[in-house]
Amino acid sequence: MEEKKGKNIGFNIIKNDPMDGHKGFGKGVLTLDNVSPVIIDVEAGEAVVDVGAMHARSVVEKGIKFLPDRNEVPDAKPYWVVWVTIDRKEEGPYYAGVTACEMTVNREIRRGYKSLPEHVNFLDKSIKRRIIVGHMDGKSKAILADFLKKHDPGMWDRSENQLKADLAAE
Repeated sequence: MEEKKGKNIGFNIIKNDPMDGHKGFGKGVLTLDNVSPVIIDVEAGEAVVDVGAMHARSVVEKGIKFLPDRNEVPDAKPYWVVWVTIDRKEEGPYYAGVTACEMTVNREIRRGYKSLPEHVNFLDKSIKRRIIVGHMDGKSKAILADFLKKHDPGMWDRSENQLKADLAAE
């Protein structure tokens, strides 16, 4: 029996600026090219990049009807969708924008909770190089910090001190 290998999906690599040298329409437009969604499974203590989350089609979200009221989803498993934007300094790439959105899922009843407006707004804030992770629980912060450090220690080292401080264990 052949072992099935999954795709190893990492962060998006920074490409050349598509508008570089172009002074016309669209100059300065925000791009999703450098954003990667990271899904944190709080109970399992794992974080993975799942590009499907860009369109609410991550492995966790597939087959789930999301409701706007968390009270309608009893016994739900907690997750975080973290929007990670990568940018480049002279020294190299770094985690420029990192924002976290809460999500819960109950697979048994195929229901979940998430606030779509919050997910869209936090994606936008990540693209705009904001760090918003202070509302995460301590365990989730530690999972995310560990994931970002292991993914690329250099990018972690070059990242803003606010990110490191906000993800520090409490």
